[in-house]
Amino acid sequence: MTALETSGKADAPAAQAAGADAGDPIRAARRRDTIRKYLEVALFVGPALVLFLVFVVYPVVSAMRYSMYQWNGISQFSDATFIGIENYARALWGGTDPETRQAFLTAYTEPFWQALGHNFAIIFLSMAVQLPLALLIALTLNRKFPGRASVRVIIFAPYVLSEVIAGVMWMIIFDPNGIATEFARAIGLDMPAGGWFEDQTWGFWTVFSIITWKYVGLAIILFLAGLSGVSEDLQEAAAIDGASWFQIQWKINIPLIGPTIRIWAFLSIIGSIQLFDMVWVLNRGGTTGQYSTIASYMMQIGFFRSDWGYGSAIAVIMFLISFTIAIFYMTTILRQDSGRGASER
Repeated sequence: MTALETSGKADAPAAQAAGADAGDPIRAARRRDTIRKYLEVALFVGPALVLFLVFVVYPVVSAMRYSMYQWNGISQFSDATFIGIENYARALWGGTDPETRQAFLTAYTEPFWQALGHNFAIIFLSMAVQLPLALLIALTLNRKFPGRASVRVIIFAPYVLSEVIAGVMWMIIFDPNGIATEFARAIGLDMPAGGWFEDQTWGFWTVFSIITWKYVGLAIILFLAGLSGVSEDLQEAAAIDGASWFQIQWKINIPLIGPTIRIWAFLSIIGSIQLFDMVWVLNRGGTTGQYSTIASYMMQIGFFRSDWGYGSAIAVIMFLISFTIAIFYMTTILRQDSGRGASER
């Protein structure tokens, strides 16, 4: 057998397969659809993926790297000293060196846990104060009355207002000669000894009241959006059966907007952990950290004390806390809503 004959026999199956593909319009169409789908995914997901890698993944990886060093952020990073997990140890339990542990407890650990405690206090108070308040207002505004649209705009306006503008405005209001102080004096009360923001007791509560004013509008709008999807026939049927307004809200409206409430709770929890803007504008968390958060503490010690390695460690801890809570919430609470929606379909 000649080489030409051998080559011809070897190429025969490939030629037959190519001919089959060329003669099979269904297979060719499926192949074109597959290629088009991959191109569409690359076109629409690619830019978002690049942005995610550049602005999320890369900073997190860089922060993890910097957190292993003692670095002032000014000198070359090549001159930084590798110290392993020492920055994390300083934040969590005072460091690994027994000789400096007591000093580090005062300088690093106690402010860290104080700031983290404020974050979790804001989370708890958001669920205990903002949630009932937003629900009550949303259920009230869900009723038809003249000027309802204007009231909704007024309630939502603080949320779209810049944190810097809102913070400066409230600093003027709570100034020793501001409106809040004058009102307190008019009703026979005295301004706190250290000022509204610097008082050890009133400082945190003053800031939380401002945070509630700023962000409760988002919860109200979300709940109103959820209530708009509740059928009026259910409410009318319940009213015909003798149910009161309160019973209709408690038995029909609130359960049916449960997924919306849980989504807001998720956003509120993550936002409370990452809270920075408003706290920073209001005197950087207080002179003694009386209303500092983990983000403001990270900025204070990392940027203003030129301890970028320790600040990076705080950033990594904040990321891990947010990531852990997000995964737990999504796999336990939000997953129930997804499963319920799939079963209904």
